[in-house]
Amino acid sequence: QVQLVESGGGLVQAGGSLRLSCAASGRTFSRFCMGWFRQAPGKEREFVAALDWSGFSTIYSDSVKGRFTISRDNAKKMLYLQMNSLKPEDTAVYYCAAASSIATMEDEYHYWGQGTQVTVSS
Repeated sequence: QVQLVESGGGLVQAGGSLRLSCAASGRTFSRFCMGWFRQAPGKEREFVAALDWSGFSTIYSDSVKGRFTISRDNAKKMLYLQMNSLKPEDTAVYYCAAASSIATMEDEYHYWGQGTQVTVSS
């Protein structure tokens, strides 16, 4: 089992950058594949990025590819999302989640954090 807590959200101007962090508790963090999802007001939650247990295999949604980078530090039990060239449409609550295998579908993820708000002003 793993518990997840996101941080690093905030208000940023368009074109700016933010780095989200997700701190995990539990001894099995390195066995999980991890992902980031987001939910904008009035919209369904959507996949953003995911990586496998090693961090070498990654997947990105088309909307963030080339702007966002997902990474992890298994020794520190941390997951990160570096977000560059932010756009107003990136405004959402961002969630980290843990899965048994690298995946883009919500149903594949077993554990979720509480979310952190990212607001991008134009």
